[in-house]
Amino acid sequence: MRIVLVNVPHPAIGSRIPDDHLPPLGLLAVGGPLIDDRHAVRLVDGEFGPMQPGALVAQVMAFHPDAVLFGHSGSTSGHPVIADIASRLARARPDLAIVYGGVFPTYHWREILKDEPYVTAIVRGEGEETARRLMAALAAGTPFASVPGIAFRGGDGPHATQPAPVIRDLDAYRVGWELIDHARYSYWGGLRAVVVQFSRGCPHLCNYCGQRGFWTRWRHRDPVTFARELARLHREHGVQVINFADENPTVSKKAWRVFLETLIAEKVDLILVGSTRADDIVRDADILPLYKQAGWARFLLGLESTDEATLAKIRKGGATTTDREAIRLLREHGILSMATWVVGFEEETDRDYWRGLRQLLSYDPDQIQMLYVTPHRWTPYFGLAAGRRVIQTDRRRWDYKHQVLATRHMAPWRVLLWFKLIEVAVQARPRALARVLFHRDAGLRHAMRWYTRMGRRVWPYEIANFLRDPLVGNGPTVAEFWGAPQDDEEESMSATRAERRVGTALPRADAA
Repeated sequence: MRIVLVNVPHPAIGSRIPDDHLPPLGLLAVGGPLIDDRHAVRLVDGEFGPMQPGALVAQVMAFHPDAVLFGHSGSTSGHPVIADIASRLARARPDLAIVYGGVFPTYHWREILKDEPYVTAIVRGEGEETARRLMAALAAGTPFASVPGIAFRGGDGPHATQPAPVIRDLDAYRVGWELIDHARYSYWGGLRAVVVQFSRGCPHLCNYCGQRGFWTRWRHRDPVTFARELARLHREHGVQVINFADENPTVSKKAWRVFLETLIAEKVDLILVGSTRADDIVRDADILPLYKQAGWARFLLGLESTDEATLAKIRKGGATTTDREAIRLLREHGILSMATWVVGFEEETDRDYWRGLRQLLSYDPDQIQMLYVTPHRWTPYFGLAAGRRVIQTDRRRWDYKHQVLATRHMAPWRVLLWFKLIEVAVQARPRALARVLFHRDAGLRHAMRWYTRMGRRVWPYEIANFLRDPLVGNGPTVAEFWGAPQDDEEESMSATRAERRVGTALPRADAA
């Protein structure tokens, strides 16, 4: 079959503001196995430009595809864009098979199949093996009901087949790196870059996380094979920056140490960036020199809040003392720390923001990433937020960088004021500016200056968006806006509790 993988231009600030673009790992991960199955596969990346809808559709159609797959960009805020492009493709070629995968469609398959007739099928959960089986069924004309891990439209409405098995061997499917021109993709201020995954999932129980249940359980690649693949990308394609997409790559200290030691032995000059938990950094204090020697330059630490009561409510499982110690240890070993801090919890007041700012300053992170709390219907946190009022009904804005929920004691403009004040206070304090200007490590100095330049562009952009985008004064509740909670289906590759009770996870018909 002739297959086009489409990465639509995402509306999120992180896609539109930077000059750098990273390759869509999810689509490449599906593309590799499809190429190995002897399909003719092409990637169309609409992020560059960004491409206008008409031009994107024309480029897809120029390949004369039998099927078009939307994957990695299947997020909440990206869905309206995908829906627009998919409908245009269907009008141009009514016989075209349109397949949609990713986190958002995995859980919202009922609504999508009901409201968007141009979608042929939805891949639920991991896509490598499921996409292979679905394309084989399309090519042979066999019934979709025989393909695990998908949803499709039957004669009596949307159906979901039994969950696909969790991929136990992540090395069994290769990433289709040949689908991209590596020279087009960069990060860290123009350095050639890729996105990779050492592991999938997370063993922790943070109740707001939209990713943990998607992967069902934590697994990792063979650390030696993985390290050698990164070295090959550097030697053969000139890749300089490796951006880890893992939620928590450092869960297994034993496997992680083997990866670090193997990469060090490869003697490649790589810059590694990614996310992990503060308690893993504290646990690994004795091997942090290996982190640095392997090339780690920055870790994003999901602190979420500096309030212990809030951390308990969202089941973060961390502690403020651990967060502070992790930042200290990273600095001691020459690794930058980026602290994420989430605002917009229902009961927050001016006093909470002031206390949080003082706590963040005491942590002394190198960088900060401010986010707004954003509930997902398939997470346990959704139930806690179901009665809150929605103030942003444009789903393209549900990207963590726009206020979407009303707070009880704070008007939206006041939340924004604190949001921007905290950013400035943390990033522009004398100690932080001194690091940006005079850090003794030239590489880290470059990284901090690049991030500061991005911040100067994002800061006014977010304010302009707030002033331009109308907010709803008395909007629907979260439950009215998104529907009933779905936490029973949080683990995308497991049977629901109801199905386990009756001893089956077989095809079911669910009204949307």
